[in-house]
Amino acid sequence: MKKITLLSAIAALVLASCAGNPEGKKAETKDSVVVTQSEVVGTTFNVDTAASKVVWTGTKVTGKHTGTVNIKSGSLTVDNGALTAGNVVLDMTSISSTDLEGEYKEKLDGHLKADDFFGVATHPEASFTITEIKPGATANDITVSGNLIIKGVSKNITFDAKVVEATDATIKATANFNITRADWGVSYEGKSDDLISKEINFDINLVANK
Repeated sequence: MKKITLLSAIAALVLASCAGNPEGKKAETKDSVVVTQSEVVGTTFNVDTAASKVVWTGTKVTGKHTGTVNIKSGSLTVDNGALTAGNVVLDMTSISSTDLEGEYKEKLDGHLKADDFFGVATHPEASFTITEIKPGATANDITVSGNLIIKGVSKNITFDAKVVEATDATIKATANFNITRADWGVSYEGKSDDLISKEINFDINLVANK
């Protein structure tokens, strides 16, 4: 009986340590970069907050949760079809799960807004400002670096993105990447038998119009 109990305890410990991260390439993260006030070259397009979308995914031992957060404002600047600058402001008070309903959804959404997650009462906005753009493998692919501010913490991240459409009237861009949430003070580990993944995935679709 003691041997079975011990094996059960070991199995539970192993299970609790196996909260795999969501699918996605992890963004390179370093200290924030000072943004110099230089003239931005190109035409500026305003982000269409209704047509654009930010989807998040977090995993845990027993499964995963997905949801959205609304874009409050933003802009993309393009010169000769190439993205040269951009910024986005997120309304963190809008963070919401989309895989749950009723009481379970209310509990999770409330917890995500609490201080041990995103602390939206104190930090109602998050933002991302591009600091550098490099060409990628194809004409549509780019590597983007920028300062991401969450809970008042600013870190510079680098990730792959794609400009899927660039016309005189509309710019459409996509990106998919993971961040390590503790880098921004989002350090809640979850229940001892249902630990939460260290990384969060963001799947971003931006539409900006002239």
